[in-house]
Amino acid sequence: MLSEQDNELLTRVGPGTPMGDLLRRYWTPALLVSEVPTPDSDPVRVRLLGEDLVAFRDTNGQVGLVGENCPHRGASLYFGRNEECGLRCPYHGWKFDASGACVDMPSEPPTSVFKDKVQLKSYPTHESGGIVWTYMGPAEKMTPFRDFGTETLAPEHVSATKLHTTCNWVQAMEGNLDTSHISWLHQFNGVKDIQDDGSDKPGYPSNPMSWKFWAHDRAPRLEVEDTWYGFKYVGIRTTPNGFTHVRMSAFCYPYHTVIATVPFGCRQGLFVPIDDENCWRYSFTSRNVENPQGIGGANLFSVAPFKFGRAEVNGNGIIPREYTAENDYGIDRDEQRHRTFSGVAEFVSQDLMVTESMGPIYDRTQERLGTSDKALIRMRRLLIAAAKKVAEGGEPPAVDPDLDYRSIRSAEKILEEGEDWRILGTNDDPLVQEMDVDGIPASTPTTRS
Repeated sequence: MLSEQDNELLTRVGPGTPMGDLLRRYWTPALLVSEVPTPDSDPVRVRLLGEDLVAFRDTNGQVGLVGENCPHRGASLYFGRNEECGLRCPYHGWKFDASGACVDMPSEPPTSVFKDKVQLKSYPTHESGGIVWTYMGPAEKMTPFRDFGTETLAPEHVSATKLHTTCNWVQAMEGNLDTSHISWLHQFNGVKDIQDDGSDKPGYPSNPMSWKFWAHDRAPRLEVEDTWYGFKYVGIRTTPNGFTHVRMSAFCYPYHTVIATVPFGCRQGLFVPIDDENCWRYSFTSRNVENPQGIGGANLFSVAPFKFGRAEVNGNGIIPREYTAENDYGIDRDEQRHRTFSGVAEFVSQDLMVTESMGPIYDRTQERLGTSDKALIRMRRLLIAAAKKVAEGGEPPAVDPDLDYRSIRSAEKILEEGEDWRILGTNDDPLVQEMDVDGIPASTPTTRS
């Protein structure tokens, strides 16, 4: 459990809070590129870290992220006119460029220099991987953008989505870092009918067989290792044939997760605070990885009875919510009794059901943690320590742009005798050297000629 003080520190992200000050030292997703698609397109409301902002793409294609309220009389600039390289307030015509400078003040005399003294709050932006990122911390502390691989990603491989979640960001992220719940929340009766395809042996299992392993050993043993970017950890299970199966996931400061995938994964899931009680679940591809051998076989969800929400429904990467607290996440009690463990039809909504039902901010003084919660405990301790360090004048971890953020991967495998799970998904992993050359620095040898 956490003390009341540490729970407050962990979850509160507004301006001037210790955690809010920590998060503002990182480049943060503000919105999807698709939300401001073209020059002079419609402005977009953005609520981020408890601040109300407006984003717009100006005539030259630059994305501005500015305070929502006009500094004149406070009217919302969401209703402004996006025209000729600026956002013009509908109330008196004051106009601001992407940097927040007032470039026109037609309600004042032509001889007035008042506009030169007016500055709208604004934050710098950077587009990468289908996301508009922003830096909200002190200007003198701003570091270059961290490249997880998206800076050189070909346009045809760019894929980014976001999903609104009605609970605190840490609460939502804890669901992603909990490897034991897949043996319960996401299970279904048909797992026992999945045919043994021969991949229950050292090496990479098929995705369908992974379901059987998760159901077979429902109390995984956890091992956690600290890294320069945060930590990585495995859930260790014994397969029906008696082999050691591991799911390795990674956490990167301050809200990045890379969840176990056969054979390894590079897609990141981010839990970005809207405010203390809401967050966006961002997901983006960091690069294209070739899998010519077809390792893993059929898609993970090809054998599951679950629906899977798709961003293509809206066409702009924002995943709609069909199942919410208002309709009890569509729980079907008959399904729960006879077919699926949760009774909730849509896969991600199963996670949302449990994390949102804890309340907007869970009181962690009431929880009782077990050995399967090691990764959550580590994440909390690292974030709390980092926030306290920054509050004392120190620097946040993992902001150096020269660090190899492309090397952060997940993995899933049945281990060979004596094989160390810590090598999986790293630049030293032979399969990574074969399949993810773009993610390995040129100084690292690979198996390709």
